[in-house]
Amino acid sequence: MGASEIISLLGIIIGLILLIKMVMKGINIFIVAIVCSSIVAITGDLNLYDALKINYMTGFVNFFKTNFFIFLTGTIMGKMMEVTNGAKAIAKMIVNFLGKDKALISIPLACGILAYGGVSVFVVSFAVFPIALEVFKEADLPRNYIPAALTFGCSTFAMVAPGAPQIHNAVPAQFLGTEIMAGAVNGFISCGVMLVFGCVILYRMVAKEKENGAHFIPKPTDTFYENTKLPNGFVALIPIIISILLINCKINGKTIAPIEVGVFVGSLLTFILLNNYQDNKQIIIHIGEACKTTIFSISSTCAVVAFGTVVNATIGFPIVVNSMVNIPGTAIAGAAIGTTVIAGVCGSASGGLGIAVPLLAPAFMAKGISVAALHRTMAIASAALDSLPHNGYIVTVTNGLCNETHKDAYMPIFWLTVIIPILGTIVAILLFTLFPNLP
Repeated sequence: MGASEIISLLGIIIGLILLIKMVMKGINIFIVAIVCSSIVAITGDLNLYDALKINYMTGFVNFFKTNFFIFLTGTIMGKMMEVTNGAKAIAKMIVNFLGKDKALISIPLACGILAYGGVSVFVVSFAVFPIALEVFKEADLPRNYIPAALTFGCSTFAMVAPGAPQIHNAVPAQFLGTEIMAGAVNGFISCGVMLVFGCVILYRMVAKEKENGAHFIPKPTDTFYENTKLPNGFVALIPIIISILLINCKINGKTIAPIEVGVFVGSLLTFILLNNYQDNKQIIIHIGEACKTTIFSISSTCAVVAFGTVVNATIGFPIVVNSMVNIPGTAIAGAAIGTTVIAGVCGSASGGLGIAVPLLAPAFMAKGISVAALHRTMAIASAALDSLPHNGYIVTVTNGLCNETHKDAYMPIFWLTVIIPILGTIVAILLFTLFPNLP
């Protein structure tokens, strides 16, 4: 390894460290991505202008072009579920079905069902929070565990499960040519382990807090759930079920509809079936808001992916790939570790996948790993270190929505959205190593 490669490698490390620090300080992601890309380019033997004009913007635009309609239809679906109170109806139905004695796990289950149906995790959290507030108050559970319950249900087992129309399935599918149901058997087992162990840990943490005298203490800003008229929960579930069937069922060996089409049909069905619970005069405004949200969300992810594209062009990057490909142990473990680390650095599972899959997958495929195993393992692995404190979704839910501090609320979030997905990743690695040919 020559001096130029060493300098490039140091530049990549410095760029990644700065990326984390600047994001955690709340600096705009677009500024962060360009600054860190510039450092990586200068130290990586790249012409700065070409690195930003060609490499950076190529990565940015390609991700935008490939994934815009997936982001858009998912956001519209979420907006329809929000304005019709469909999401609240589903969550309320699940809470009522499980009863007060199982109130604690009803919140992550409600979030998981909505997230698996393709509804944006931000929309799910905002829709379920008022119900979580009511449930925790009635059961006298410590309020600072609400963020953990919400984030566990939204950003772990459901988000990366086989068949979910989330971007975390779409990105590997597009790059690897797989279906979103890839690695179904091992994937569902791994996600099931996450669900079960996560619920057990959540119960034990809350029980310990209760033993220590913890109670529900409302915040001055809390507005408790009002018994406004909600649609039937089963009717609200129909669009989600139809969407999942459309994008996963096959006719003559071909999937009925692409992800974007399936989710858009679900949005239309939500509008039609729950029409009596919304103001039709506001529909254009709601769709406009969804478009604005989509542009910001996908552009933020594009900025992170574009940073990865610049990293990929440096002379030091082959050293990074080689070190990850040659991690001791099974090859599938190397793919998982590489994805987890990159997602953690980005503070984004989708952004991490957007970088990791095109950069690392070819090397691991050359080692004989099936594309289905890569798809599912990398998807599950992306859900671990992405939930570190600087993750935008974690910050929004903890501080903005729930009005809790990281000091009071992050430790249970860490256990449920970092440790549990790491456990799920380990299970996936073992299953794909022992049973690589399962469907």
